[in-house]
Amino acid sequence: MFNVMLQMALLIIAGIAWQRFAPDHISATSHRRALTDLVFYILLPALVIDVLWQAPLDADTFSIQLTAITRLATAAGLMWLTLQLFNRVQPLSRAQQGALMLAATFPNATYLGLPVTSEVLGDWAQEMVLKFDLFACTPILLSVGMLMAQTYGKSEGRSNPFAELLRVPPLWALLVACLLNLTHTPQPEMIGHALHTLAGGVVPLMLIALGMSIRWDTFKPSLIPKLLPVCIIGLLVAPLTAMLVAEQLGLGGHTLTAITLLSAMPTMVFGVIICERYHLDGALYAAAVFSTTLLSMFTLPAWFQYLSH
Repeated sequence: MFNVMLQMALLIIAGIAWQRFAPDHISATSHRRALTDLVFYILLPALVIDVLWQAPLDADTFSIQLTAITRLATAAGLMWLTLQLFNRVQPLSRAQQGALMLAATFPNATYLGLPVTSEVLGDWAQEMVLKFDLFACTPILLSVGMLMAQTYGKSEGRSNPFAELLRVPPLWALLVACLLNLTHTPQPEMIGHALHTLAGGVVPLMLIALGMSIRWDTFKPSLIPKLLPVCIIGLLVAPLTAMLVAEQLGLGGHTLTAITLLSAMPTMVFGVIICERYHLDGALYAAAVFSTTLLSMFTLPAWFQYLSH
């Protein structure tokens, strides 16, 4: 597992280097947006349809969804309680509280979870990732997460969570895949080959895009007291809760390993955009992404070692 994390780190470092040394004719931000748009609008939807078209939609799917929801609720609840204690000692601004709530609640289940679990457990783990993320994490992020950001931040207008969900291509791909699956529509060989070819670009491009999105310069030692609860909750306590819930729901073996690893992923990168939109503390959130991603290089192998026994 540690060797796999090193391989992932090399691609992330390539993204960091590209962010720093990208050709001058296009800004580094434009490079990153072009790459993430390619994954988000074309490659990831192709992967969703390719994997879930013929995947079993059974009781385990509901168990995975419930485990993911429990993981999110646990992290959000613990972070909220932690903020109440913080405010008694050293009050935080609403913008800081909102950024920390988002950072602790939502894991990077797709952009890092997909490549890590695929490399460690095999391509079959892609099914677990998509069920974990698209049946729970992404819909909750774009509904409850948006409302959370609105509560702590401020924006020029109130967004409609349902409208936000309609703007997510992977969720449309999920709907198409479920319809094809439930109607037992056979997958033509030519379409299956095209989908599989497009899906093959998701993992390396996701890791490079992750590296281009990490803002290492936002981390400052003075932020450690604020970031420590995010790291403990997101990387240790929430995945432990998810593992116990998954076991009670009858998930075991490699499926339990995959779900626990996904629950132990660092802070998701997309939250930076939400922070900017609702005027939350984007620098604090970016520091949370950097610190949890760095620590996950050690916590994820530890989780995998524990689950292997």
